[in-house]
Amino acid sequence: MSKIFYETAAIDYANAAPHIGHVYEKIICDFLARFHRLDGYETNFVTGTDEHGEKIARAAKNAGQEPQAFVDYVSEQLFQPAYRRLLISYDDYIRTTSERHKRFVQEILRKVYEAGDIYYAEYEGLYSVGSERFVTEKELVNGILPGDSEPPIRRKEANYFFRMEKYRPWLVEYLHEHPELIQPQAYRNEVLEILKEPIGDLSISRPKDRVPWGIPIPWDEHHVTYVWFDALLAYASSLASRGLFEKYWPHAWHVIGKDILKPHAIFWPTMLKSAGLPIYKRLVVHGHILAMDGRKMGKSLGNAIDPLALLDKFGVDAVHYALLRDTTLGSDSPFGEEVVVQRLNSDLANDLGNLLSRVRTMLLKYTGGKIPAPSAPDSEIAKAGVALAEKVRKEVDALRIHLALEEVLQYVRSLNKFVNDAKPWELARDESRRPELEDALYTAVEGLRIASVLLEPALPTKARELRAALGLGDYTIAQTETWGLAPAGTPIPQEAPILFPKLEVGELKSEGPKPKAAPSSEPNAANGQISIDEFAKVDFRVAEVVKAEKHPKADKLLVLTLNVGDHTRQVVSGIARDYTPESLVGKKLVLVANLKPAVLRGVESQGMILAGENAEGKIVVVTPEQDLPPGAKVR
Repeated sequence: MSKIFYETAAIDYANAAPHIGHVYEKIICDFLARFHRLDGYETNFVTGTDEHGEKIARAAKNAGQEPQAFVDYVSEQLFQPAYRRLLISYDDYIRTTSERHKRFVQEILRKVYEAGDIYYAEYEGLYSVGSERFVTEKELVNGILPGDSEPPIRRKEANYFFRMEKYRPWLVEYLHEHPELIQPQAYRNEVLEILKEPIGDLSISRPKDRVPWGIPIPWDEHHVTYVWFDALLAYASSLASRGLFEKYWPHAWHVIGKDILKPHAIFWPTMLKSAGLPIYKRLVVHGHILAMDGRKMGKSLGNAIDPLALLDKFGVDAVHYALLRDTTLGSDSPFGEEVVVQRLNSDLANDLGNLLSRVRTMLLKYTGGKIPAPSAPDSEIAKAGVALAEKVRKEVDALRIHLALEEVLQYVRSLNKFVNDAKPWELARDESRRPELEDALYTAVEGLRIASVLLEPALPTKARELRAALGLGDYTIAQTETWGLAPAGTPIPQEAPILFPKLEVGELKSEGPKPKAAPSSEPNAANGQISIDEFAKVDFRVAEVVKAEKHPKADKLLVLTLNVGDHTRQVVSGIARDYTPESLVGKKLVLVANLKPAVLRGVESQGMILAGENAEGKIVVVTPEQDLPPGAKVR
């Protein structure tokens, strides 16, 4: 039986250029589509543009254009080129002004009308122009619908209504029978809370004399279709117009932002039920991208990120990886250039790229530039490699993409450790240990093959580039579950570009010339020496770890709660590679107590603990030789 995966990203409202929120959602969808393709699923991924409605007509008028010309420009010159540059691998791009979509919308309208679920009535209430729907007082916060910039207006008009309230009991029952329908679960709970009270019927038309820009109601030329009833059907019209509805629709996943939860979780399933169509399989809800200080992004706030400028600066793979690795899908996540730089330098350059470079160098030096004979599949590193795909599958299915990527990076780090421990450079000096040398190098190559395949959904070009640097081609995820598929004797290219050039901090932002420092009065300032008076300013204290936990946003950092005698304080430390949180509790450390507090990846650090690096490269914290009480001054 074939495996099938159908996925949609929310179609974008065509009234302005794409922003980082659009890009984030499409990268999530691109990851899921690529992952399922690699895992043997017949996959279809759809996105597009929502091009009707009152706001579009207003934006077109402000731009001095007819609505069709305006949306043609926004869709064809702004959104689609941006997604091509981002390598978003959609299979179809549906536009709601296309004839194929209009025909489908009118067909569904007739079905729902003939089922007796549409009636004509006059209604007066609060109307949100921003969301293009009537709202209730309960939905407003300080008089404004969240996400809108203006308060709703009072409007009275006669429209066609969909009997949505009729389906409320059914929807409640369906959500209880299908607890996996809306994910993460918090959003399902939010929808069930809304459904505890009447939801009313949905106005699905607008008078044509007020809003002429829309799909005509098939039985009444004086009305056009409400934009949400029109736009939601794009997910189905794309398939229906290509003859793929029956094959793919039962497997549909919709990926949306939390701000459009209600239309997708309430309007959409009740519409489908009335039209006699199956309900989608899963609604995946993601949070917003915030500025690094936790504030909402916006041009007016001066903290908006231009997604295309990110591509120019860091490249498509680093942007994909950082957005996926440093966000938790259901939550709002701070994001900025600093995040991309940190992930590029640590995970991609230091861990992955450096390993590839080392392995290539040793293959060229010790095996004539050819992949040696396969190593044994029963080693611990080999067993971990073939077991990796299943771990990643579980995290992806649970929508913990950031943890799926971390599973692979942990394996990459274990490969680095394996190479360090095996010391191929020493094995190469002893011909009798040639089999051990070749075994170690093959293990590194095969491990990189496996890791690159599982990283490919997040690194759409660099994963293949990595394999090409080892003389390898494409593989499926199933082929990562067998050890030894890198063919022995395969020659590797003599030259290969650096996979991820490390970005120096100074390259992050181009700044104007710095003012020259004033001449120092200290004679030793030029050679980095400090005086005894300067050293005396540093306050070293003994601190006992009372609590330790992983940093929520950085896998190499730990958050420590320290007892410093007369108080406790929080310190963030980059020692997670060599210390587990449990191993630190009760340990006494040396703290720089008067260091100015700093925020590290969103968590405040009130000082710094002292640590060094031993000959094997392991981080070792500094501890008092004899027992000293917390808070004791270290001189």
